[in-house]
Amino acid sequence: MTKLTSQHYSEPTEVFREQRLPEAAILVGYSALIATYNLQIPLPRSLSAIGSRHTVYSKDGWNIKTPRHKANPTLEAQLIFALKYEGIDLVVLKSLFLGAGAKVIEALVKAKPTSQYSRRIWFLYEWLMGKALNLPNTENKKIAYVNVLDEKQQFGANGVNSPRHRVRNNLPGTPDFCPLVFKTKKLVRFIEKDLEAKAKTVISKIPKGVMARTAAFLLLEDSKSSYAIEGESPPQDRIQRWGRAIGQAGKQALDIEEFLRLQEIVIGDKRFIQMGIRDDSGFIGERERDTGYPLPVHISARHEDLSSLMQGLIAFDQGASKQLDAVLSAAVLSFGFVYIHPFFDGNGRIHRYLIHHVLSQNGFNPVGVTFPVSAAILARIDDYILTLESYSKRCLPCIDWKARKDGNIEVLNDTLDFYRYFDATPQAEFLYACVEKTIEEDLPNEAAYLQKYDNFKNQVDHFLDMSDRQVDLLFRFMRQNNGKLSKRALKKEFASLTDKEVSALEEIFAEQNFK
Repeated sequence: MTKLTSQHYSEPTEVFREQRLPEAAILVGYSALIATYNLQIPLPRSLSAIGSRHTVYSKDGWNIKTPRHKANPTLEAQLIFALKYEGIDLVVLKSLFLGAGAKVIEALVKAKPTSQYSRRIWFLYEWLMGKALNLPNTENKKIAYVNVLDEKQQFGANGVNSPRHRVRNNLPGTPDFCPLVFKTKKLVRFIEKDLEAKAKTVISKIPKGVMARTAAFLLLEDSKSSYAIEGESPPQDRIQRWGRAIGQAGKQALDIEEFLRLQEIVIGDKRFIQMGIRDDSGFIGERERDTGYPLPVHISARHEDLSSLMQGLIAFDQGASKQLDAVLSAAVLSFGFVYIHPFFDGNGRIHRYLIHHVLSQNGFNPVGVTFPVSAAILARIDDYILTLESYSKRCLPCIDWKARKDGNIEVLNDTLDFYRYFDATPQAEFLYACVEKTIEEDLPNEAAYLQKYDNFKNQVDHFLDMSDRQVDLLFRFMRQNNGKLSKRALKKEFASLTDKEVSALEEIFAEQNFK
């Protein structure tokens, strides 16, 4: 058995990778493995350590366990602790396997070949590394299959048996792209609400004519909001064109040509934009005013890795995304895309399009209805930015880069796995909150607004002979002036109205209780 002599397994520490622990504690599980093997990877959102008290608690991203949880100073014991208490982190495991080497993992499996943890570690090594260990297939058919991913901790896909290891591969992706989502209390509560059924119930109570107009307004609102998030105010024809594309989301399977088609729709003036998949480095951020030195807040995947990553995205869309909860799948695919950032421009809007694509493809949306997710994101723009940055900030310290004379950057180390295997839990929680808002607030509120407008128009038509255009103008004037017609409107567009008619109009408007 591989004995580990690092001090991290025996001596309490108060600081780990510039992070303060809640108390002096002994690193255990992933934190101990990262420290011992000096793994240069984005740190997991949550790490573990052994405290001095007999109370388990969590604080500042640390899970402090009791002395009875202490693991022996061996690779096997620390890996078992990690799998048992911390779930699977594919970035850590891939980096660890590279650092430890095949012979160490072979010895670990040989020591306890029937152990569920040994078999899971064995499978994960071969799955991540793409090569077989020098070990014979498991021949004991009486050994029960065990899931690779513990679904009490993380969301898994439909399992596929691996007879060689006697494990069931329920990882929600492929080695090219497999972000994971932890089964938090917040996400479990969202899923239990069954928002898909709730949306159908809301729609069933709305008259068909009103629902058709509601759907059109929501679609336009989503398109406008998606541009607004990028700080753009394009002409109406581009907004409507993108809205039509969103309305067709989910009907066309994703492939490289589909991504290129979407970029063509998104980008208006192509004269100054290099279209297609990037063939150079990319980052998001500013540059120093005087020197032009790059100041990235996010560094995109290396262009050399884009082919593998895009194929991984496409494989996820065609496979695991149909097996997970629809909103979780939408979060994984859409945020995975935007972190990869495969284009020089248009990534943000396509990222949000992918949310609609997955929801529609999985039947989450009622037919003909597009939830205005971009509008909900725009309403929570600060949270959205924090969600995007929550992973980018953890990646940046692990990316070795240098500035180029042209103001771009050059990435010097291998970062491929950072984009393949990120923890998508915060992104899933954020997206679920946005989807909940669109179903519980935006959809019924827009329908109610249109019904009130129809009531207003019908009552106006009852005693005034106005065209639809004039009624709409009248309504907008009153809406802008808290239900009253302004002196300007009464002197110009509606000068022919009598005082009695004006009073009646204002009373009708007030009855609708517009907010």
